[in-house]
Parts: sequence; C-alpha cells; structure tokens
Amino acid sequence: MPAYDADVFGIVVMTSGGNDLIHSYGRAAPRECAMYGATLAEAEPWIKAFRLRLDEMLDKIEAKFPGGCEIYLADIYDPTDGVGDAPSVFLPDWPDALAIHGEYNEAIRKVIAKRDNVHLVPLHETFLGHGSHCRQFWRATYVAEDPYYWFYSNIEDPNDRGYDAIRRVFLNTIAEQTSLRKPGLTAE
Repeated sequence: MPAYDADVFGIVVMTSGGNDLIHSYGRAAPRECAMYGATLAEAEPWIKAFRLRLDEMLDKIEAKFPGGCEIYLADIYDPTDGVGDAPSVFLPDWPDALAIHGEYNEAIRKVIAKRDNVHLVPLHETFLGHGSHCRQFWRATYVAEDPYYWFYSNIEDPNDRGYDAIRRVFLNTIAEQTSLRKPGLTAE
C-alpha cells in the first residue's frame, strides 16, 4: 500500500482471519495460520498472535494515511450457521471449531474497540442463516425472506449471492459509521 499525502483521507475495507481458521481443511496437522482441527488449547497462542498481527496491520495502514483514515474490518462468517457441525459442509469433524471461531471474532472486536477510526462490519451476523442449515426453518438463524445458501463450494469463499451481501453490509456500515457525512444527513 502506498503512503498518501496529508491531504488524503482514506477509507479502507478489509477482512482478516477466516483463512487462518479453515486452511488446510483438516488434511494436515493444525498449525498457526492453518488451524483446522485444533483444540482451543492448541489455538490459544495462535489466536493471541493473530490479534497482535491485526493490531500491527492496522498501525501500518494508519501510518499510510497521515491525513487520517477510517477502517472497516469485518468479523468472520460461519458456514454452519452457528451449529459447528463441519461435516454439514463436507469437512472433517472439528469439535472446537465454534469456540476457536468465537475467539477469533472476539480478537477482532477487541482490536476494533481500541480505535475510534476502526469499525466492525458484521459479516458473522449477516451470514447466519445462509450456511449449511439455511433451509431449516426451525432454527433461530432461519431467514424466511431469504433462505438461501451464500457459500461457494470451497466453503471459505461466498457465492455470488454471498458477495452481494458482503458488498451491501460493507456499504451500509460505511454509510452508518463514517465521519465524512455532512451534519444533518442520515444514512437512509
């Protein structure tokens, strides 16, 4: 990323951490940045390292914008709709998946909470009800007006419908949170 002049105000959109969780889909022993199958105890130092890396990334981005910036950082979606049953997305069982996923999202929230110019983009919440259990109307995550699957076949990427949802939630969050809005205007 280039450095900008002091008269440039940046708007940065980003995601981080999702690939750390899912790679290598359980085909290799868990390790940092590819922890599929790890226990929560194994993952704790990797989660701490992720949080430190995320803080460092944000510091470096902010340094590129001496005129200031707003950063819109998304949390991590869950293709199992909060159930945590990896076989429902054709992956090996991972008993601690939801706990580790939750800790990653908590790390993102904690990093964001320390900075006034960084805003949470709620991908996790937005994608609930659009994963492997999207048609199960009895679940609390069921979305009757849009009971469709938003993930691509590799699970870590969204399909076209999911990409549209990502675009929408980023734009809506920017419209709601930006300091660039003129006084008196609303984000409607």
